[in-house]
Amino acid sequence: MEAFYALATEDYRQLADARSWDDDLGGHAVDGRVRLLDVACGSGKFPTALLAKGLAADPIVEVDLLDPSAFSIAEARKALVPPFVASGEHQVFLQDFSGTGYDVAWATHALYALPPNELAAGTAKMVEALRPGGFGVVAQASSVSHYLTFYDAYRATFAPEATPYTDAEGVASALRAAGAPIEVQVLQYRTGTSDRLVAEGFLQRCAFDDAVSLEEMESGGALGDYLAGCRLPDGTYEFRHEAHLITWERP
Repeated sequence: MEAFYALATEDYRQLADARSWDDDLGGHAVDGRVRLLDVACGSGKFPTALLAKGLAADPIVEVDLLDPSAFSIAEARKALVPPFVASGEHQVFLQDFSGTGYDVAWATHALYALPPNELAAGTAKMVEALRPGGFGVVAQASSVSHYLTFYDAYRATFAPEATPYTDAEGVASALRAAGAPIEVQVLQYRTGTSDRLVAEGFLQRCAFDDAVSLEEMESGGALGDYLAGCRLPDGTYEFRHEAHLITWERP
């Protein structure tokens, strides 16, 4: 995980820089507080990035943490400091959630494993969780981003039966079908490392497979070809990212 976040922390920095989150949160506060649903909360990297950027102390943001993993909920809870205050916990999949009335709901690099046949139900639950006028956010890598192209090449080489990751385009389509009047901001950036141990740990986490070494990934097939295209002449790895920052207000 340390190797993964040595590079993946940049995903959250890019999101933190992309908007005026002070305005987004303050503009949707009710009585000086924001009731927030953090969907697939992971380890709390997005709130941490907002705090590092200097998020205002007001309004207070009361965070309900949603994730099927109790470990992730515990890790995300530990990451919250004012103005974020941990509130409810929901150890469920998004598609099984039934809460409503939130001022803000976000899912930041969080919906990749949402199965294709459950994408519509999951995104609809997120739209329904917002109060009228509530603010929704999904940040997701697009079909041409490293996370998606890498995983497609990994599946072709090592795990042909694995389910593809959900891309930003699919999420946007499902949100529109659920009645969300979305806007999409495209973020393009690069991450890289000359440290092969960092590269290996990062890529293993991208695949959720720590049994395949970097040397095996590089050895051939679709994944070997993809990784060859990510290496600079000096051997440094550089990964190209395209994230779609999808926002909407519930009518």
